[in-house]
Amino acid sequence: MSAKEDLAVAQLLGLLESRYAIRVLWALRDGHAQTFRLLQDSVGGITPNTLNTRIKELRQATLVTHGKDGYLLTPQGADLLKRWSEVPAFAVKWAASQAKKST
Repeated sequence: MSAKEDLAVAQLLGLLESRYAIRVLWALRDGHAQTFRLLQDSVGGITPNTLNTRIKELRQATLVTHGKDGYLLTPQGADLLKRWSEVPAFAVKWAASQAKKST
């Protein structure tokens, strides 16, 4: 990877490592707008203050926007989650391997 690519990956990971950031994006993955309250329920366990902070950061990063019906992924946010779509299959395999280790 080039230095420019390394920097871009580091910036994206820095954003996504923020508590609940990925969960907020994941909650919006179906493409339907969610109100603040519905998004809070979808994420689960997030305080209003933390959700406000994450939404602000994700909006500044142009991954989330606010429309007339609530919060939505931007095309860029949807592209990120499309690329992230292999994670669930990996997670299932990984969890199974972890379960085998503990037995």
